[in-house]
Amino acid sequence: MRRRTFALATAAGTALLAAAALPATAQPAATSAPAAGAVSRPGVTEGSVSAADLLAKVTGCSQISNGKYRTDEETSATVPVCGKKNAVFWKADMDIDCDGQVTAKCNKDTDPWFQPETRWNQSDGKPLNAEKLPYVVVPSVSGIWNFESAGIKGGGVVAIIYKDKVEYAVVGDSGPEKIIGEASYAAAKGLGIDPDPATGGAESGVTYILFKNSKASPIESHSDAVSRGDALAKKFLQEN
Repeated sequence: MRRRTFALATAAGTALLAAAALPATAQPAATSAPAAGAVSRPGVTEGSVSAADLLAKVTGCSQISNGKYRTDEETSATVPVCGKKNAVFWKADMDIDCDGQVTAKCNKDTDPWFQPETRWNQSDGKPLNAEKLPYVVVPSVSGIWNFESAGIKGGGVVAIIYKDKVEYAVVGDSGPEKIIGEASYAAAKGLGIDPDPATGGAESGVTYILFKNSKASPIESHSDAVSRGDALAKKFLQEN
């Protein structure tokens, strides 16, 4: 989980200075996994639902949070959590979460805020692998919003939309109570966003649609998240 977030320019400057010195049974059944070449390719939409079709359903906001979130520690609170039938969504930036298993791209040397655990773990008990698994960070439960009461759970399926791309991910970590807009190294890379945990990310333009009472099984299976996500996205278009 994250304890920061500073603006990307601030993080870059710091790095330079340092260098000088529904229950699961009710969700749509997972279809057969997509071909390997269709998964996690930067710049390629996953599944069969377009970014444009999903974004057309989230043009307005029926706010369900008691207040709004900041995208970074130094910004004002401008981001509400919005409700749709069987889903919630928000539009924010994307900070990079590299927490979890130590890998070549995610470790205390590459990430100044690295922590070797995630809120939810793999089926074998190990933390999630941020370098390999697309996952989203939800704000910790607070007076602003309680994700658990809203039907969002660890392993829940998420559609992340950036420009003309759609990527499916899982709810994998929790972060600060007042900040929103964060996803794993793998999620950023799959969307063509710079995944560097110190200087990467996107300043705006990222939409997160979280499907209620959904769950990838196991949580670390990206192919399962994609197949379930595609079915849930189609259902989302029909219901909203």
